[in-house]
Amino acid sequence: MLLTRLTSPSTVGLARGPAAAFLHSSRVLREVPATYTYNTTEANPDLRTGDKRLYEYGRHLTSLLPKFIQQFSVWKDELTLYVAPSALEPVAHFLRDHTGAQFKQLTETAGVDYPNRDQRFEVVHQFLSLRYNSRVRVKTYCDETTPVPSLASLYNSAIWFEREAYDMYGIIFLNHPDLRRILTDYGFEGHPLRKDFPLTGYVEVRYDDERKRVVTEPVEMTQAFRNFDYSSAWEQTGAGRDAAPNGYEREKKSAKQA
Repeated sequence: MLLTRLTSPSTVGLARGPAAAFLHSSRVLREVPATYTYNTTEANPDLRTGDKRLYEYGRHLTSLLPKFIQQFSVWKDELTLYVAPSALEPVAHFLRDHTGAQFKQLTETAGVDYPNRDQRFEVVHQFLSLRYNSRVRVKTYCDETTPVPSLASLYNSAIWFEREAYDMYGIIFLNHPDLRRILTDYGFEGHPLRKDFPLTGYVEVRYDDERKRVVTEPVEMTQAFRNFDYSSAWEQTGAGRDAAPNGYEREKKSAKQA
């Protein structure tokens, strides 16, 4: 099975790279005790995976990287690792090159905005291992001004993913080769997926018939508040009439359905 192979002592070791001296053989499992105290209070036991192999694999990764992985959680069949921003790059390097991981595909990088937190942004990376047909999620955090290390040097797909997170949330990725907007227009103001971004935006773009060109102007609201809870013109004609042909019998609804 997948996680049996992943947690097997024979699979522990780095395929290549300078970190091979640190994690070279199965001695790591014996020398690094699994002293991590994990928190599962927020997980629903009914939705937790039936077997504990994925859970043990998260414990196994934490024992290999005790200085980098702060905690982990298992929700259904999803394993999530929580790391500090400074630990993101070494953890991603480990997941990519370790023979017991081989997460060589970065399938997504997304941002989540929590305005009430000191570190309001959560940066989520989704990794895929084609060799073991498994996925792992790595989460870290930052604020509006603190950058997060870029994974563009490890995964080419991170170049566009991180540009999108920068465009939508304003998350800054350190050492990104080309950190600029990718979805919004030139000169766009603000970041649309932030919770404090107004629904109308800050400016509106329209075609000016007098100037014969597209212009950008501040949004003008005719009224500050609009209540849209009203009936439309199509809902004012009554309940309608039954135009079923003769001989067509409808099934009578039961008392419960009625």
